[in-house]
Amino acid sequence: LDAPVSSVALRKSGDYVITLGTRFAALKWKEQLVTTITQVDKDKPNNRFNDGKVDPAGRYFAGTMAEEIRPAVLERHQGSLYTLFSDLSVVKHFDQVDISNGLDWSLDHKTFFYIDSLSYSVDAFDYDLQTGKIDNRRSIYRLEKEESIPDGMCIDTEGKLWVACYDGGRVIRLDPETGKRLQTVKLPVDKTTSCCFGGKDYSEMYVTSASDGMDKEWLSRQPQAGGVFKITGLGVKGVPPYPFAG
Repeated sequence: LDAPVSSVALRKSGDYVITLGTRFAALKWKEQLVTTITQVDKDKPNNRFNDGKVDPAGRYFAGTMAEEIRPAVLERHQGSLYTLFSDLSVVKHFDQVDISNGLDWSLDHKTFFYIDSLSYSVDAFDYDLQTGKIDNRRSIYRLEKEESIPDGMCIDTEGKLWVACYDGGRVIRLDPETGKRLQTVKLPVDKTTSCCFGGKDYSEMYVTSASDGMDKEWLSRQPQAGGVFKITGLGVKGVPPYPFAG
């Protein structure tokens, strides 16, 4: 492809939708065919999509950021958060985003959780499932120094959030009601980037990591950097992904 693929979602009608560069696009896997649905941030040629996920009603939420000069170093406040609706229309929720990242919804579908990485915060919004509108933004957890930068995020069946900590070498479990950290799982790499549940019953956690920007000395100390890790025995399960309804 001609641009980085930053997120992939299942599509109710079959195959996938993806975020590609600054485009929402349809992917037909067997045909190896990608068609553009719509483009965003047309006035910002240095931008690209980052994380994206489908909401419980089948809308595709995804946000943008400026291309990085080096990892976590970029022109700030260039990104926005968007939703692709099932009729293939797009709404922009807000702009001034640094690195649009982890996102998920509460089990009762009344809260939307979101991370703008360089805010060092996990935020919550009131969420209207009927319309897909979000408002009343607030911070529910501020990362501690050793946790570093919040990146990808997912929710478990107990309604607790799991956040991968970039440069923190860990995944943390948070209670969004109390704002308390409940658990820390450390990994053998620093640059943990995202997490999701998988496996037959969604009891396994998969964690991605990065090696970008690491020199030879760093890579010799962390040879598994850039790998995907599986964590078992957490005692909780994840929520299956929602397919895009369009």
